[in-house]
Amino acid sequence: MSLFQNVVIIAILIIAAGFLSLTEIALAGARKVKLKILAESGDERAKKVLDLQQQSADFFAASQIGLNAVAILGGILGEAAFRPFFVNLVHRFYNGPWAENIGFVLSFTFVTSLFILFADLMPKRLAMIAPEKIAVSVINPIQVFIKICKPLAWIINAIANLLFRLFKVNTTRDDNITFDDISAVMEAGAQAGVLQKQEHHFIENVFELEERTVPSSMTTRENIVYFTINESDESIRQKLAEYPYSKFLVCNENIDQVIGYVDAKDILVRILNSQSLIKLKENTIRTVLTIPDTLTLSEVLDRFRSTKEKFAVVINEYALVVGVITLSDIMITVMGDWVTPIEEDQQIIKRDNNSWLIDGSTPIEDLKHALEIDEMPDDENYETLAGFMMYQLRKIPRPADSVEFSGFKFEVVDVDHYKIDQLLVTRILEKIEDQILIED
Repeated sequence: MSLFQNVVIIAILIIAAGFLSLTEIALAGARKVKLKILAESGDERAKKVLDLQQQSADFFAASQIGLNAVAILGGILGEAAFRPFFVNLVHRFYNGPWAENIGFVLSFTFVTSLFILFADLMPKRLAMIAPEKIAVSVINPIQVFIKICKPLAWIINAIANLLFRLFKVNTTRDDNITFDDISAVMEAGAQAGVLQKQEHHFIENVFELEERTVPSSMTTRENIVYFTINESDESIRQKLAEYPYSKFLVCNENIDQVIGYVDAKDILVRILNSQSLIKLKENTIRTVLTIPDTLTLSEVLDRFRSTKEKFAVVINEYALVVGVITLSDIMITVMGDWVTPIEEDQQIIKRDNNSWLIDGSTPIEDLKHALEIDEMPDDENYETLAGFMMYQLRKIPRPADSVEFSGFKFEVVDVDHYKIDQLLVTRILEKIEDQILIED
C-alpha cells in the first residue's frame, strides 16, 4: 500500500479508537440522577444508558476488544508505513548498525503518540466534560457494536467471571446514595454559587432530622408552663398574660399527671365573653399526643402528620414528663437562625470571634454548627452542652470547672441548683499558635 493509503487507514483507526474511548468514559461517568431525569422526561436513549450501566460487562468486553484490536492493527500498519521514512531520516545523521533500530523506535513512538493523543487522552477529557450528553448521543451505535462483538465478549466475560469467583471478588456495584454523597454535592453546589449559604444550611438541617432526637428541640420540663385542674381564674389570666404560648398543658396536681391540653384561643374567647374559666376543664381540654423521648425529629413529624396534631408531651422511660414539643420547634430546628428571633435569652451569644456565652441546655447539634465542630466525643451519651460537661467531668460541675476539646475551652460560669445555666466557650489561641510554629 502507498503511504497515503496507510495514513488514511491509520486515521480511520484513530477515529474508531477515539470513539470507543469517548464512549467508555461517558457511559462509566454518566450520573444516574441526571439520566433518570432525562428518562422521566421521555428520552428513550437515557433509559438505554441506564440499562447498559446495570449490565455493563458486555459493553466493557466489547470496548476492550475494539480498542486492543485497533491499537495492534494501528501499530502494525504505522510501523510499516513510517519506519522507512524515519530510517532515511536517521541515515542523514548516522549510518551505523543501529540506524534500523533507531528508525523503528522513532516510528513506534510517533504512532503511539498519535494514538495516545487523539485516540485516548483527548476523547476521554472531552467525555468528562459532559458524560450524560455524550452517553445519550452514542448509545445507539454502541449497542450495534456490542451485538457484533457479542460472541467473543461472552467468552471473555465467562473467563473473567470464573476468575472473580475463584478469588472471591464481589463485582456488584453499590449505587446507594449516602448522606455524605449528598452533602458533598451540596457543598460543591454552594461553592459554585448554585446554592446559597442559607439554602445549604437548610438542607443539612433537614437531613439531621433523622439523627436528632426529641430532647434536642423540645421545651424542657423546667420551662413548661401548665395549668392544674383546680387552677384559679386569676392564675390562668396571669399565665396567659405572662407567657404568650398558644397551648398549655392541663395536669391534675403536678406536671407528671397530664390530663390534656388547652388552646389559649379557646380560653381567650371565654374571657372576652365574660364567661367563667371553671367550665373550660370540661369543654376545652383536648387529648394530648404523648411520645417517648427516644424518637427522632423525623419520627415526630410522621406522628404529627398521622394524628393531625401539632403539639406533644415528651415522656421518658419512667413515665415522667421531660418536655413538650411542637411543630414550630421542629421547623425552627430546620430553619435555624433565619427564623429565630434575636432575644436577650438566646442560647448562643457570640461575644467576639473567639468567645461565646452558651446556655447549658443548648443542643449539641446547635453547638457544633455555631463552633464549626464536626464531631463531639461519645455524643450518643448526651443531648446538650450541660450533658457534655457532666460526661467529660464525670461529676456535677461547679463554677470555674472547665473542659478542653477541639481547640476550645468550655468553662462553667453559672450553676443553679445543680443545673448548668451558662458556660463561657473560648478558642484556645495559644495552642493554635504553637501548632503553627511547629508546622513552620
